Amino acid sequence: MTRIAKTQPKHTPLAAPTIGLVEWFQPGEHARVETVLAELKELGVTELRTGISWADYFTPEGKDWYNWLIPTLAKQVQVLPCFLYTPPSLGIAPKTSSPPRDLKAYADFLDLIITDLGAHFEWVELWNEPNNKVEYDYTLDQNWFKFAEMIGGAAYWAQKRGKKTVLGGMSPIDPNWLQLMFDRGVMQYIDAVGIHGFPDVFDQQWEGWDTNISKVREVLDRNNSKAELWITEAGFSTWQHDEFKQFQEFRKVSKAPVNRVFWYSVHDLDQDRETVGGFHVDNREYSFGLKNVDGSPKLLYRLWAENGLDGLDKFSFIRRKENFSDQERYSVVTGGAGFVGTNLAKRLLEQGKRVLIFDNLSRTGVERNLQWLHQNYGDKLEVYVGDIRDLHAVKRVMKYANEVYHFAAQVAVTTSLTGPIQDFEINARGVVNVLEAIRAQDNPPPLVFTSTNKVYGGLEDLRFIQNGTRYNPSDKHIKANGISEARPLDFHSPYGCSKGAADQYVVDYARTYGIPAVVFRMSCIYGPHQYGNEDQGWVAHFAIRAIENKAISIYGDGKQVRDILFVEDLVDAFLLAQENMQELSGQAFNIGGGVKNTTSLLELLDLIGTYRGKKVNLSFGDWRPGDQHYYVSDIRKFHEATGWYPKNSVQEGVAKLYQWLCETRGIEVSLKAPVAVEQETDNVAVA
Repeated sequence: MTRIAKTQPKHTPLAAPTIGLVEWFQPGEHARVETVLAELKELGVTELRTGISWADYFTPEGKDWYNWLIPTLAKQVQVLPCFLYTPPSLGIAPKTSSPPRDLKAYADFLDLIITDLGAHFEWVELWNEPNNKVEYDYTLDQNWFKFAEMIGGAAYWAQKRGKKTVLGGMSPIDPNWLQLMFDRGVMQYIDAVGIHGFPDVFDQQWEGWDTNISKVREVLDRNNSKAELWITEAGFSTWQHDEFKQFQEFRKVSKAPVNRVFWYSVHDLDQDRETVGGFHVDNREYSFGLKNVDGSPKLLYRLWAENGLDGLDKFSFIRRKENFSDQERYSVVTGGAGFVGTNLAKRLLEQGKRVLIFDNLSRTGVERNLQWLHQNYGDKLEVYVGDIRDLHAVKRVMKYANEVYHFAAQVAVTTSLTGPIQDFEINARGVVNVLEAIRAQDNPPPLVFTSTNKVYGGLEDLRFIQNGTRYNPSDKHIKANGISEARPLDFHSPYGCSKGAADQYVVDYARTYGIPAVVFRMSCIYGPHQYGNEDQGWVAHFAIRAIENKAISIYGDGKQVRDILFVEDLVDAFLLAQENMQELSGQAFNIGGGVKNTTSLLELLDLIGTYRGKKVNLSFGDWRPGDQHYYVSDIRKFHEATGWYPKNSVQEGVAKLYQWLCETRGIEVSLKAPVAVEQETDNVAVA
């Protein structure tokens, strides 16, 4: 029959939607609830959508759990409870997605919860994804009559009890299903319609939020409905390590023309948990969180927490190059937003080269480096925010590379100890991805790869002599020259193993496949654009803590010795390696400050104290696995091959770093490096 058109209500333009988050809790997760509340506070979020499982409520611990959960959440946030999941014993079929045998029982459950807990929420959401067979098995409910009676009755009674109602979010978004709910008489008791969207995750043929929303609004208008439109669940799974896409999709949905948006979710799902669809049947289900299972923040969480919701709009420079061409080739710098990558990119851009930075922006502060490069060299700078574990993305950017510098890595021994699988995937598998992307080309671009001195292990066979503020090796040859490439490899810690494996893969690909490639086994690098922490970038970390008048923790006794290299000198070495690639390919070189640029931790802190004008406050902790008492690079091999040597002394380089750190904080300082003195006992210049 022909439908008679009704007068359509006119919708006034909506302000930006209220943003909330979605998180589901299992009975007994008291500690995780408190953690999530702290994270919501850090993000400034005041709306939380969570589930009240009908099935869980009638377990022995269920009632007590929800009697604690809902009031606890409501002390800090506005709670949107979603009522779902039939107790299997009450279902037509013995599963939580089944319609109940007694359809009125669902309304009775809502009535019970409203009586006990209704003071803690204003809205109720009726079921979750009712047109998703996993959540509601509509094959047991031909033509949706049971669902309509169940939800319609519950909505009617909820309104009678003073609550506003949300129709459980459609997934996929289906205007025809919504029209059916009008036809079944459900919508007269509904105050808001929920929709769900997971672009490029579950919704592969995604038409965009505006298109989908307009289709739903058309149904609402056709039926003269005044119901609000909410996105009760939207999200993006980072199961392929694509945190940029998650950030991008959040920014899109946060501007959608709806009243409210709930983003799913705060935490990744525990890998040992079973989803509604089954245990790891679909691995996408496990990676929707703003944080990883170990609690580490993903890109979106970090930027949101540091800049606020409104502050996310300023990150237009965080982007992904889409169009590639043989006519626009470039130098690729993986990990290029990091401190070393930024300094190299700066030099290459100043030489007039086109540079593509490939980085997942996982480290705090690197977005500031990217912004600085964008502001100063935007016309020649390309950016691809991606992850080195994504082989497709790596191949895409390497296809048009003239030269490659591979710095992207998991960089901390401590992190490798707590997450060895991730450490391996980033460092070892990541370098194989790069090598395979290079090998696939007819004219493979030359590669410079940064390895680490950790490939030589803890140097346990060497004897060290304490001499005041430092350790020195008893071996006179090592004392005079440092550790050479002839030293046997001895990988310590998961980090040492992953970087050592990567090191050897690069050497072997050069030998086996003829790829032009050089390995730098690097000592401690420092300089501008470094935002160091106690695990990595310790020279900058010490300086930052001193400038901010904070105490510094040292692992061990502080007498451990390193050769430190100013980053500008390292960049010189990178460029010389590329210039001399034909002669150097397939070799590994120890790169650092060498014996003329050594310092112990205590000596460095004394030097920083002279710049600061007072001593630095110290505390001491136990030695960590893999920590070396002494490591100084023998840099003669690379010097003899290229003529390279460090131009900046420890005193000069640290002064430059300290001044840069002060300037970025608006602190005026004018430093002159102290004159180095000769330490008679070991003939090494120290501060």
